Amino acid sequence: MTTQTPSSPAQDVDPIFLEIFWTRLRSAVSEAAKLIVRTSFSTLSSEANDFAVVMTDSQGRTIAENAGAIPSFIGTLGNTVRAMLEAIGAASMRPDDIYITNNPWIGTGHLNDVCLVKPLFHAQRLIGFAATAGHVPDIGGKIRSVDARELFEEGFHIPPMHFLRQGEPDATLLGLLRSNVRTPEQTVGDIWCHAGATELIAQRVGDLLAEYGLTEVDSLAAALFERSEQAMRQAIRQLPAGEYAYRMETDGFDQRFEFQVKVVVGDGDIVCDYAGTSGEQPRAVNCVLPYTHAMTAYAIKCMLVPDLPNNHGLLLPITTLAPQRSLLNPVSPAPVGGRSCTGHYVPMLVFGALADILPGRVMAGVGSPVWITNLSGRRANGKPFATVLFFNGGMGGTQIKDGASVMSWPSNISPTPIEVAERDSPLHFKRKTFVAGSGGAGQHRGGLGEEVSFVNQNPTPLTAVFLTERIHVPAPGLHGGASGQLGAVLINGRPVDSRVPQVLQPGDEVTLRTPGGGGYGPAAERVPEAIERDRRLGYL
Repeated sequence: MTTQTPSSPAQDVDPIFLEIFWTRLRSAVSEAAKLIVRTSFSTLSSEANDFAVVMTDSQGRTIAENAGAIPSFIGTLGNTVRAMLEAIGAASMRPDDIYITNNPWIGTGHLNDVCLVKPLFHAQRLIGFAATAGHVPDIGGKIRSVDARELFEEGFHIPPMHFLRQGEPDATLLGLLRSNVRTPEQTVGDIWCHAGATELIAQRVGDLLAEYGLTEVDSLAAALFERSEQAMRQAIRQLPAGEYAYRMETDGFDQRFEFQVKVVVGDGDIVCDYAGTSGEQPRAVNCVLPYTHAMTAYAIKCMLVPDLPNNHGLLLPITTLAPQRSLLNPVSPAPVGGRSCTGHYVPMLVFGALADILPGRVMAGVGSPVWITNLSGRRANGKPFATVLFFNGGMGGTQIKDGASVMSWPSNISPTPIEVAERDSPLHFKRKTFVAGSGGAGQHRGGLGEEVSFVNQNPTPLTAVFLTERIHVPAPGLHGGASGQLGAVLINGRPVDSRVPQVLQPGDEVTLRTPGGGGYGPAAERVPEAIERDRRLGYL
């Protein structure tokens, strides 16, 4: 007698149909993202791309994300859906419900990102979830900075709860939210446009299931996850097994912060352990573990399977560990508002650890984390306002090319166009240009940073809060490349401490010089043609 091995979900599903179905789900999610861009009340979604949309199966495992979504949001939204499932309970969910939270340990790592989760029903059966995460222009409390000492200073906290209950909004929540933020119309308006995106996904998925005569998506999702997991494990098996370590320092405060990682490559799995990283801080630079894991997985995916669309299966072979009460795994109510100042370093740690075994798939240090300027005050008509502006440094050089200049990485945030910033804020921009020579020298040089100068044209003072990095510790070169140039923040031509909130008087001029990326390889090996091109373009 012979024993048959049960077939796997991947073997039971026609691969051609799976690809068609998955592509159509991704298209529906990307259409929902376009809806957000078209209907958002703030520039954070319409211009800066600071949001993401995903669809999951009935267990909260991510199936599809919108094109161009932020990697950290993609990596955390599945966690948000699963936490909402646990908090609300599947049995209590109804077709016209939408749930909301901005809890950092459930969501994307800080209070400014509001997450919505909508259960998707078909034929009276819970078949999945639509979820969004979006940075709102203001969430109350202190304007987002690294200066907060605990979570309670950082704004309005929304625990997992109903936003819509069977189609009816929670008026108490909306009233409290409007009363606690500086930009009630923009903040609440952005949340409503995200709610519309989840409704669109519900409609498109329902139509898709009806078209194909399907009653659920879990079986197709399981097949997708299995195939994706196998692809990731196969890519990992191509690497030499072993332990690979890397450490670096960053600006810190009174002392430099130290980051350490040990990457253990096994037989089809990878463990990234951040033991040795600096401890949790009484400043808002702590990065919650779900965000740390999202950035870790992003780096590994970039190196091993960059062309495969994201889904839950890709994450299964990757384990992220970090000591509790460390910078990369703080405990509530630690302050976390500026978590990008820490979390954006994580991919570079992984790159650094694996640089020797994957020299062609990593890059030198990047002039990031993304720089952020938060401005608040009262307009000439007396109404309060708040706005967020993003600025980017240069990317690092690689084995095959120079680093891109003024590019956001690892979070694909777009800078708000000057024309839009001047339209929406009492600012006049005098200058926006590359910082010549800011990229580290190398066989392939680092990308250039930018210099941006703007003037406060408000009749009353504005408060400016900056989130900056690489003011003291530059982006390192790799394999013999030089470090990039440091960044700087000046007011009226004088350097200021960018970690301290600044008051801009009418007519004050702010100048930001973002950091350059590190170079890759010895500068002596750079070809003369590349040097001449840099000279001709003014990059030197």
